Amino acid sequence: MAMGGGGGAGGHVRGRRRARKRPLSEINVTPLVDVMLVLLIIFMISAPLLNVAVPVELPKTEASAMNSVNEPVVVTIGRDGEIFVGESAVAWDDLIPRVSEAGGADARDNPVSVRGDGRAPYQAVARVMARLSAAGFTKLNLVTDTAASPGEEG
Repeated sequence: MAMGGGGGAGGHVRGRRRARKRPLSEINVTPLVDVMLVLLIIFMISAPLLNVAVPVELPKTEASAMNSVNEPVVVTIGRDGEIFVGESAVAWDDLIPRVSEAGGADARDNPVSVRGDGRAPYQAVARVMARLSAAGFTKLNLVTDTAASPGEEG
C-alpha cells in the first residue's frame, strides 16, 4: 500500500517534474509572410487602377490662387473630329504652334482646356491630348458638361 496521496510509488516527485521551457529564441515568420502576401495582392490589384486616370492638373480652390491663374487656351474637338483653337479651325500640323501662340510667352506653363463633343470619336480627343502632352503642355484640363443628369439627352 502506498502511503500519502503523492506521486505514486516511493513518493518521489522529483522525477515527475516537467522540465522548464526555455524562451523561444526563433521568430515565427508565418504571420509575417501571411501579412506580406495580403499586402502584395492588394497592391497588385490596385496598381493598374492608378494608371487609368487621365493626367490632368485640377484647379486650386483657394481664393488667392484664383487671381493668379491665367485664362486657359481652349482646344475644341468637334463632332466630326475637327480641331479648333479658340473659335478658329486648325489643321492637325498647326495645332501646337497655334496653342503656343494663343498661350503667350509662357504657353507651356499655362492651362489648356480640351473640350470634346460627346459624339466625337474617342480617338480624336485622345490624340489631341497626347499631342499636347508630348509637346510639353503639362496643365491639361478635360472640360465636361455637368448641367444635365446622366439619363437626359440634350
